[in-house]
Amino acid sequence: MDLTWSDDEEAFRAEARAWLQENLAAWRDRHDGRILSGDTAEGFAQHLDWERTLFDGGWAVVSWPEAHGGRAASRWEWLIFEEEYYRAGAPPRITQNGIFLLAPTVFEYGTAAQQDHILRRMARGDDLWCQGWSEPDAGSDLASLSSRARRDDERGGWVLDGQKTWTTRGAFCTHLFGLFRTDPDSERHRGLTYLLVPLDLDGITVRGFGRLDGDEGFAEVFLDGAFLPDDALPGGPVLGEVGAGWSVAMATTSSERGLTLRSPGRFTATADRLADLYRERGGRDPALRDRVVQAWMHAEAYRLQTLQTVTADADGHPAGARSSLVKLWWSELDVALHETALDILGPDAELDGPWTKGWQFALSGPIYAGTNEIQRNIAAERVLGLPRK
Repeated sequence: MDLTWSDDEEAFRAEARAWLQENLAAWRDRHDGRILSGDTAEGFAQHLDWERTLFDGGWAVVSWPEAHGGRAASRWEWLIFEEEYYRAGAPPRITQNGIFLLAPTVFEYGTAAQQDHILRRMARGDDLWCQGWSEPDAGSDLASLSSRARRDDERGGWVLDGQKTWTTRGAFCTHLFGLFRTDPDSERHRGLTYLLVPLDLDGITVRGFGRLDGDEGFAEVFLDGAFLPDDALPGGPVLGEVGAGWSVAMATTSSERGLTLRSPGRFTATADRLADLYRERGGRDPALRDRVVQAWMHAEAYRLQTLQTVTADADGHPAGARSSLVKLWWSELDVALHETALDILGPDAELDGPWTKGWQFALSGPIYAGTNEIQRNIAAERVLGLPRK
């Protein structure tokens, strides 16, 4: 593994840094410097303005082919862009569920017609995708889901019934991707189909609800006999093959747990800000100093491990089940970074300050994308080869 960036990669970094500096300042000026949470209706619209600025500048999906709105950057250049993005203090991507979770699966399983229609509209922010995984009785145990899709050949489509919940930003999105049971006699991970569903169909009700931090970023999606026609999307609404949705979904969960959703730039930038906070507010407490150092080193180790993962992937060794280890790493690192910051701030930690807000979000990391308890089981059985208990 060569850790030296080439001249071309350094030039790419300089271009990204300059563009972010100029355009972030302009975006903030357009909104009078008042930047809202992307998990509120008003904030979502504000952040969508930023997403379209990224697309117009050619930076929304740097690693995608140019035909789909990208600039055909290498995986290494994508990591460089992510480092610069978070170093610049750019906002979280409200399109992340589409760009970082669904899109890799569309590239792998989608037909040419599906790719041509979905990807560019996704990158431009025309269609906004949310994930329909969790249900009231099926969260981390995804195979126990009960939402159904019944084939209606006479009308040419699918009839959807059921309920999805904990749908991140679902109240603000236009489309949902999710798993549905299409074989009523099947059990567990068999007989499932991966469907792409416009949320404006008759029979679909989307109801947002608040989170612990007060933002209304979650939603419930109720499907009551909603008819999903075969021509709802060019290429059809089925991603992969009917009844083979589980294997398609596993590609999405690998992206969710792996590095595409949580690139190291996010954490190294936070670790740098934590070190700055300690220098400003930490005094001379040696215990706090050691925690800051440990957190910074863990963030840097995560970055190095990611470079190793990308190297292995380029050599034909995809992460597979080892993405569960990546998920454990970034989710627990995020909690440690923010808890250390709050301990430095002590009573000065404001209830709605950025570190408190970040800590509230970090607490959800060990739960979403499959709880860490489930990830430890996967790592034990599929990575270490230990027997099922």
